[in-house]
Amino acid sequence: MMIEIDFNSEEALYLQLRNQIILGIATSKFQEGDALPSVRQLADDIGINMHTVNKAYTVLKQEGFVKVDRRKGAVIALDINRLQALGKMEEELRGSLAKGICKGISKEEVHRMVDEIYEEFGGV
Repeated sequence: MMIEIDFNSEEALYLQLRNQIILGIATSKFQEGDALPSVRQLADDIGINMHTVNKAYTVLKQEGFVKVDRRKGAVIALDINRLQALGKMEEELRGSLAKGICKGISKEEVHRMVDEIYEEFGGV
């Protein structure tokens, strides 16, 4: 599993890990039913604390990206309620767009960026 953590980033490590796993799902590196490494294994591989990995897995579970199976551990399980996901996405976009407007980023630049990212993830 290729997870890239930036130890110099201001973003919390558990959020970086969460985001990397979501990115892996979006780009089909991780598929429905794939088991993620154990908390201990991933912590050792990346060189971070087990509690950090556990927190990332807990957030992913709460957000509907993984389920925890006693035998398999954390497993990719995309049981997200579509309307709930859409609402969360809108909330996150509002913040990002407000920041972009403050920095003078145009509507056209935002549209181009969204189209490129959507296509990168295999969206039609």
